[in-house]
Amino acid sequence: VVFTMTSEGLRIEMLEGEQSTFFELGSPQPTEFGRDLLGKLAEEIGKLPNKVAIEGHTDSKSYGGRECSNWELSSDRANSARRWMQQNGIRMDQVTQVRGYADESPREAAKADDPSNRRITVIIQYEAVTQADIQAALSKDGPPPVAEGATGKAGAAKPSPVAKAPAKK
Repeated sequence: VVFTMTSEGLRIEMLEGEQSTFFELGSPQPTEFGRDLLGKLAEEIGKLPNKVAIEGHTDSKSYGGRECSNWELSSDRANSARRWMQQNGIRMDQVTQVRGYADESPREAAKADDPSNRRITVIIQYEAVTQADIQAALSKDGPPPVAEGATGKAGAAKPSPVAKAPAKK
């Protein structure tokens, strides 16, 4: 599991390896290990007010006999992770996006079939601050102090809230 701060939010990547897998090979069904980890994450993420995006990624291997491609597999795994996490703690209104990338966004570009390219990523998105949020905060606490000589919205100078030291005689 790798945690990274990005411009979108906290990215939690659950990377597969040769021996550790989160999904059955070529299947959107999580393994017992995958269900356990997704469930624990869901419990904690569900406590947060943030929205969440879930991504599915595959390696470049194609699975013989499968009727679908890596596109469907990555999307199905991301959706399967979403369903499991919503059953285990993430609120229904918390997930904003489910994305499937197939093998188009590899972690190890030089080794397209590397197991670490098979992964589920959960992004805890930064909270969006709207103009209404700003207005509500300003009306609740009043406008922030403005330094002496600065002008407010109406253009009038506002005194500094810092008291001046008395002049020496």
